[in-house]
Amino acid sequence: MEFTVADARFFKSCTDAISNLIDEGTFTADDKGLHLRSMDPSQIAMVDFSLPKEGLEKLDAEEKASFGVNLVDLGKVLARARSGEKLVVGLEERESRLVLEFQGESKRQFKMPLLDLGGTAPQVPKITFDSHIKMRSGAFKAMLHDAGLLSSHVVLQTKEGELLVEAHGDSGDMVAQTKNDAASISEFKVHTASRAMFPFEYLDDITRAASDDSVMEISLKSDAPVKISYLVGKAELSYYLAPRVEQV
Repeated sequence: MEFTVADARFFKSCTDAISNLIDEGTFTADDKGLHLRSMDPSQIAMVDFSLPKEGLEKLDAEEKASFGVNLVDLGKVLARARSGEKLVVGLEERESRLVLEFQGESKRQFKMPLLDLGGTAPQVPKITFDSHIKMRSGAFKAMLHDAGLLSSHVVLQTKEGELLVEAHGDSGDMVAQTKNDAASISEFKVHTASRAMFPFEYLDDITRAASDDSVMEISLKSDAPVKISYLVGKAELSYYLAPRVEQV
C-alpha cells in the first residue's frame, strides 16, 4: 500500500480534523481511497473520515490495507511539512512501521510504529433525521462560542423557519436565532421541530477544523445524536455526537 498527497499540508489538515476528537485510529486504504471511522474514548462521539481516490495524486492499494497510528504523533510529523512538498505514505510491514516521505527540494523520511488497535470499525448510526440545515461554518461556530461562554452544554433547536442555539447556566442565558432566509444558510429543511442538548467542548472539537467559509451540514432529531458534516478540501468528514438528556 502506498499513496501520494500532492500537498503535504493538506493531509495535515485532514489528520487534525480527526485528532481533534480521537488520539489513535485505524486508517483503511483500498482502491476507492482512504477511510477511518472511530469512536472517541468516552464512546459518545464518532468521526467518519473519507478521502476519495480523486483527492490523492497517486494511490496503490489493489489489496485492502489497514494501519493503526497515534494521530497526535502523526500530526507532529506532518507539522514539519514545508510549502510545496508532496507526501508519500507507505507501509514497512516487516518492521510494522508507517513510512512518511516529504518530497520537495530535498527528501525527508520519517518512520513511525504501527499500532494494533484491534476491533472493527463502529457502524454508522441509523437515524431518520427530522431537520437538515446547511450553513456557513463560521456562522455556526460563532453561535456555539457565544453559547459556550455561559454553559458547558448547548441546546440545538429547529423550528419552522429558524435555527436556535441556546445556553442556560449559572452565569446567565443566551439564545441565538438564525432565520431560514439568512445569508449564512444555503439549505433549510425542517420536517419536524427538533431539540437536543450537547456538550459544548465536543461541538467545539468537532467543528474546529472547518474553515469559516466552508458549508457545514447539521442534521438533527429530538434527543438523538446530531450529525455534523463538512469538507476539508476533497476529504469528507462526518461526526456523530450523542445528546445529554435534559433534566425537566
